[in-house]
Amino acid sequence: MSVYDYEVKTIRGEKQSLAEYAGNVLLIVNTATKCGFAPQFKGLQQLHDEYGAQGFSVLGFPCGQFANQEEEHDEEIAQACELNFGVSFPLFTKVDVKGDEAHPLFKHLSDKARGVLGSKSIKWNFTKFLIDREGNVVKRFGPNETPDKIVSDIRQLLAEPTRV
Repeated sequence: MSVYDYEVKTIRGEKQSLAEYAGNVLLIVNTATKCGFAPQFKGLQQLHDEYGAQGFSVLGFPCGQFANQEEEHDEEIAQACELNFGVSFPLFTKVDVKGDEAHPLFKHLSDKARGVLGSKSIKWNFTKFLIDREGNVVKRFGPNETPDKIVSDIRQLLAEPTRV
């Protein structure tokens, strides 16, 4: 299975297949607007702007599982992301990223790219998963790894030929 096999809901509640991103390099991030790591939204947006024309996209998945640091409703999340951080990259509906109720996409991501000490569980907001053009999970980055620190990994994947 690849990430392209999953269906998600946009922040506006519309169903969307991740197959729409086939052939792109993706950075999938669990986000939270009230988190201390929220300033990373700006860096994520910069990556999206700088590399979007080359086939790169940031996909944000709000999550309130960590100290309830996310707004309650998707409309509030979208507004906070746009107004406070200038986010225009795709946002999706609020999801669980760990536990029994975790979205199947995040179960897949966690299974394919383990965290510190081999842990599957996502430990905090702004955990990032880098996906190659074929939909394979390539690498997992912890919350402390800021967007500017993963540019070389993104560039490397963008330089590889598209096979999808």
